Amino acid sequence: MVSVGRHVRGALARAVVPAALMLLAACGPESLDEDYLGESGLGLAGGPTSTAFRAALAKRWAPIHYQDVDVTGSHSLSGKSDYITRVDFDGDWSGTNNWDNAGSRALTAHAYHSLVETSSHWYLVYTFFHPRDWADNIFDTEHENDAEGVMLIVERNGTEYGALIGAVTVAHKDFFSFVPDGSPIGSGVESVDGKLSSLSFEGVLHPITAQEAKGHGLKAWPAYDIVGDGVKYFPSLSTAEEPSSATDSDVRYKLVDIYGSEGLWPRRSLTTLFASEGTFKGDTGGGCGSVAGQCTSNSANAPWGWDDQNDGSILRGELATDPAKLAAYYFSPSSRFSTTYTFNPFKGIGDPNQP
Repeated sequence: MVSVGRHVRGALARAVVPAALMLLAACGPESLDEDYLGESGLGLAGGPTSTAFRAALAKRWAPIHYQDVDVTGSHSLSGKSDYITRVDFDGDWSGTNNWDNAGSRALTAHAYHSLVETSSHWYLVYTFFHPRDWADNIFDTEHENDAEGVMLIVERNGTEYGALIGAVTVAHKDFFSFVPDGSPIGSGVESVDGKLSSLSFEGVLHPITAQEAKGHGLKAWPAYDIVGDGVKYFPSLSTAEEPSSATDSDVRYKLVDIYGSEGLWPRRSLTTLFASEGTFKGDTGGGCGSVAGQCTSNSANAPWGWDDQNDGSILRGELATDPAKLAAYYFSPSSRFSTTYTFNPFKGIGDPNQP
């Protein structure tokens, strides 16, 4: 297990860690064979209808996120095209100018989080957005907007924050499942694809996720990893930073409640942002496709539009909107998962707008 500290950047004071740990963290975590993740010492009060409750739970389990970066080619914007950010990074809620504006706006790091609850589990989805899904050769396809993510399964085991027992990630048109060492669940109808590793940050263990450069498929680390240039992001409830370079290893991303005033769910019917249910509006302007052989329109999805191309009875969007159904299909024993929701705003169960 490796502990991560922070360095000093501008006015932000960050804890100093021994040089040996800093070097180790820069190379990637080692010795991460932990038992499945359990309770932290932080306080959690209220219930899922409370924005404060959701923020605390989201921060507790938010991934440490490794983003591979490619700086080659004009569409990479010297690496910026692989930086995570918020959908309205350019100050508006239009989906058809994000490709164009990516090079001229600050891409401060954000990730959207949602919570769904049953009597047995919490399901946390984290969505990472990029303005461009890009390429640097004529055999690939590009498109405006890109959103992929991870659904974490947290078992309500009587401890304050529960225990993280599994994850399902989104990589293009496929889902991949992972479990930490010691997890009480295993392969169901779908086979488990690998191990969910963890890293200590601010005194507690967090799962590690990683995204490819260019197309931004997402898996648990090290199924994907940084290859050469890359950025390491760490979660925050208040701070959103833009990487200082394509190799910045200590960047804070700010968590944004997907149900809240800055979130995507209240804007699901906004025609400037969405072309159809769960699909972002994107066009072929701004040079998209001028390097790759093709640029496609309306090719990125919000969580309620994510879909695996061959996972049987699991329908489009259910990773976010019906995660208990998906968990009981992907993992065993299925009887471990209650499928009756006590909080699920995607289905109109519970009001997410309480303080």
